[in-house]
Amino acid sequence: MPTALVVRLIFWLWLGTAFFAGQQLLLQRLPPFGLPAVVLGLSAVLLLAYFRLATVRAWVDALDLRTLVLLHVTRFVGLYFIVLSRRGLLPYDFAVPGGIGDIIIATLALVVVFAPLADASRARAIRIWNVIGLIDITLVVLTAARLNLANPLQMSAMTYLPLSLLPTFLVPLLIATHLIIYARLTRPAAKP
Repeated sequence: MPTALVVRLIFWLWLGTAFFAGQQLLLQRLPPFGLPAVVLGLSAVLLLAYFRLATVRAWVDALDLRTLVLLHVTRFVGLYFIVLSRRGLLPYDFAVPGGIGDIIIATLALVVVFAPLADASRARAIRIWNVIGLIDITLVVLTAARLNLANPLQMSAMTYLPLSLLPTFLVPLLIATHLIIYARLTRPAAKP
């Protein structure tokens, strides 16, 4: 079976499993450290697959870097964080700084991908965007973990659909792509 087909199949099975976990409220049964563990564990699995499986790495490396950057446009979900904070469903300390940061990173992703730049300039822009984006997602995850450990009820919106897809699917994918982009840009003769 071709690698692309296997990767796509695993991707859709993972998304289906994440959706099922959210629908069945499985994340609500986790201890307070469970959500951060899920995010870190899934991120580690993705990175292990990339760095240890040559066929997966070859398939991902064949993708244009701009494709990996465009995945981060999903971070416009930050708008929803802010709405939920105003409704009292997410804590301000998480939703507003994290939401604003995500909106900025998503907007910059569009600029980096679609701006008419020479290859060297685009690579430099992607590198800068990637550092800022990785710092942002790290701070969001750390804030969510801190607040969840202090009082899991304040982060309960992250344990049911649609937000349960963030820790079980999207955030690990975003973290992994930031590190993969970094790895690709630091290799000799890397091209955007």
